[in-house]
Amino acid sequence: MSVRPVRPDDVPAVLGLVRELAAYEKAEHEALMTADQLGSALFGDSPAVFGHVAVDDESAEVVGVALWFLNFSTWRGTHGIHLEDLYVSPGSRGNGHGRELLRTLAQECVDRGFSRLEWSVLDWNTPSIEFYRAAGAVPMDEWTVFRLTDDALPRFAADRRWGNRAEGDQA
Repeated sequence: MSVRPVRPDDVPAVLGLVRELAAYEKAEHEALMTADQLGSALFGDSPAVFGHVAVDDESAEVVGVALWFLNFSTWRGTHGIHLEDLYVSPGSRGNGHGRELLRTLAQECVDRGFSRLEWSVLDWNTPSIEFYRAAGAVPMDEWTVFRLTDDALPRFAADRRWGNRAEGDQA
């Protein structure tokens, strides 16, 4: 088993793993990314997404992926890594690929002087939650993730009602 940074020729395999993850999370209909989009995000002029792959050394097959991007902690004054996706194909689980992917990102943080590695996990995904806890990760139970997407994103972006604060607006 080995883990290495994703390469351009890995894009089809990585896309396949992302689609497997979407199926696992019962969200296949939300997985709209194309190989061109992924390739541009990872290898375009100004990449803002990064990735590592786990490779089965016998078959040379990409069996796992970690896709991530930088975030920034205003409290700590340093960057960190936000792990967007960590996934290992079911037939390759239990061989340390997921642990090595996560360990590699932790080492990226240490090497770069970053103060945190964080991610989200679905509440029902007990195997992953147990895996993350075993690694020493702690849940951020007091935080709730919010998201603007689909029709709500452009609708809110176009809303120019500056003088009329909405109820609950604390900004």
